[in-house]
Amino acid sequence: MKEFFKIIKRFVPPYKANLALNIFFNILAAFLTLFSFAVIIPILEMLFGIKEAHYAFMPVGSASLKDVAINNFYYYTQLMIQDWGASGALAALSALLVVMTALKTGTTFLSSYFIIPMRSGIVRDIRNYMYDKILQLPISFFTEAHKGDVMARMTGDVAEIENSIMSSLDMFFKNPIMIIVCLTMMIIISWQLTIFVFILLPLAGLVMGRIGKRLKRQSLEGQNQWGLLMSNIEETLSGLRIIKAFNAEEKVRYRFHRENQTFYRISNRIARRQSLAHPMSEFLGTLTIAIVLWFGGSLILTGVSSINAASFIYYMVIFYSIINPAKELSKAVYAIQKGLASMERVDRILGAKNPITDPSSPVNVTSLKGEIDYKDVSFSYNNNIQVLKNVSLHVPAGATVAIVGQSGSGKSTLADLLPRFYDISEGNITIDGINIKDLRVKDLRSFMGNVNQEAILFNDSFYNNITFGVNEATMEQVVEAAKIANAHEFIMASENGYDTNIGDRGCRLSGGQRQRLSIARAILKNPPILILDEATSALDSENEKVVQTALDRLMKGRTTIVIAHRLSTIKNADMICVMHEGHIVEAGTHDELLGKNGYYKRLVDMQKF
Repeated sequence: MKEFFKIIKRFVPPYKANLALNIFFNILAAFLTLFSFAVIIPILEMLFGIKEAHYAFMPVGSASLKDVAINNFYYYTQLMIQDWGASGALAALSALLVVMTALKTGTTFLSSYFIIPMRSGIVRDIRNYMYDKILQLPISFFTEAHKGDVMARMTGDVAEIENSIMSSLDMFFKNPIMIIVCLTMMIIISWQLTIFVFILLPLAGLVMGRIGKRLKRQSLEGQNQWGLLMSNIEETLSGLRIIKAFNAEEKVRYRFHRENQTFYRISNRIARRQSLAHPMSEFLGTLTIAIVLWFGGSLILTGVSSINAASFIYYMVIFYSIINPAKELSKAVYAIQKGLASMERVDRILGAKNPITDPSSPVNVTSLKGEIDYKDVSFSYNNNIQVLKNVSLHVPAGATVAIVGQSGSGKSTLADLLPRFYDISEGNITIDGINIKDLRVKDLRSFMGNVNQEAILFNDSFYNNITFGVNEATMEQVVEAAKIANAHEFIMASENGYDTNIGDRGCRLSGGQRQRLSIARAILKNPPILILDEATSALDSENEKVVQTALDRLMKGRTTIVIAHRLSTIKNADMICVMHEGHIVEAGTHDELLGKNGYYKRLVDMQKF
């Protein structure tokens, strides 16, 4: 259970007050349970006429507190019998039992009342930590991890932590207190019997513990399989058009059914083992009670024990009140073992390291001109084959530099290194002479705007998508940005204008409209540096012309890096760099490169053909 206590230590501190109140009311409930059961003894003795002795009132200090309390309780019971008769005294004791039980149940409710905010608060905190971590982690993390598996950890695993660990918190803090208090009273009543109980209970606990350990292993296997299922679903939804186009429904259906069947088998094993907790604990509890009943009864019958029959029944009532908490505790241990497997998966995200960090002494800048220098830059993914090899490039402030080349030559990677989506392996990159690693990541990216091949939009209104990259913007500024991006007309033609929802990823818009909306977003941010990653390559000729006009307006007066496959879109660039197998093999204007009759000329000829 070390892992469980580590979780408590990590997440409980903000809820110390709730935990303290829960423990206080649990202790109070345990003592009220004992005292409410204590009323049973005089009731039994009255019913069976066991006790005929006469009692005199004893002041506090005349004997031990225990003896004074017991004597005076019997003294007042005796007075009630004299004044109200045996039947009236029995009614009064029964009423006292009801009052004590009401107090006990009230304090039990209060103990739960104060732990519920802690329980749900910890789950909320874990979700927040996970979401925050996902936002912090570099893009490289998600190129290696399945998005569906990450979603499974955020949903299924966190739900399992809530259902298993957090729902067991109340039992875990309440039941040990009840067991300790009851065992203390049992020692006071009969230490011989209690020693016998101390031998039996650990044996039962050992049996339950061994089953629980196996449950954790199986639960981890089950959650991993659930992650695979979620990945499968995510891939199916993303690639549904291709699945249907290639008549691959049977193929993906078979794969999903196979993985779902594996999850079904693992789930059955986990559920069966978990369902074993209650009958196993009930059987072991009953077996323990039977043994204690035989042993205690033998002590009384042989006259070895100092307790009488009524006290023995009270002892058994207390002992039985331990059995239920012990059973619940064993169920809690089972549930916690299952939840720990989910926590292990969650911690793989929470514990992931982000290699892209802020410098210890960052350079503070309020503005940049946008002069960019790549100096002997090399880069490889996961220290494998180098994607970029000793690349050097100077981009003057306000210039437009186009990067062209075959797929896989390193064009997009070169651009991704500038906002530190990835960190370079060798060399350095500077902006206005400042190494980008000397700037805060947030500050660095605040000076850049991105327009990608796939317009990444959100299920929100036109207005909120355009203002996504800025904290404050007036309606006039948003409209102006939309007009420059050639987006204002189709936005106003929609149902609610700028308040119209564009659907999931802008599904209610055409490709050209989505791209113009992302351009409007970049215009409103007004960055000194702009990165255009094949911004028009997915558009038809008519939309390309409209979007290119918007891009030309956007690029005016900014340092722009353009990654392009369609060479017609970058003819007017100040400089064109041709990449081949991680190197810049040619650089110059459109006419200069054509005159060299090299790589660029071949690319142009292939596109003409």
